[in-house]
Amino acid sequence: MNRTQVNQEIQQTFGFVPSFFNSVPEDALESEWRLFKRDEVTEGPVPLKYRHLIGLAVAATIKCKYCLFYQTEMAKLSGATDAEIEDALRYTKCTVGWSAYLSGLQTDFETFKKEVTQACQHVKAMGKQPVGAR
Repeated sequence: MNRTQVNQEIQQTFGFVPSFFNSVPEDALESEWRLFKRDEVTEGPVPLKYRHLIGLAVAATIKCKYCLFYQTEMAKLSGATDAEIEDALRYTKCTVGWSAYLSGLQTDFETFKKEVTQACQHVKAMGKQPVGAR
């Protein structure tokens, strides 16, 4: 597809062609649009709402203002509530914090893996969900 044909698809999707697509070189535009459309606006095994909440978590971690704005708006458009957005970001904070702590302490990774596996086996054997998930 040439730029005109790709732009027609983008126009059908968004009602216009966002200017950032104009910076993509012609020889890469079709493949970049296909990836963008598949990952950002098409339902898949992970529903769009959850995909955009994951994207928001990544955006907050890498501190990209473009990604933060886009993923927040797309999450809302996909049905995410303010409470779900806040919860996703709180979980991100928790994950990033524990990552820094465990990495900084240089916790033995093999021991960590064994202990996580052991905890998961215990939860399965008890036939219950993790604490707080009830």
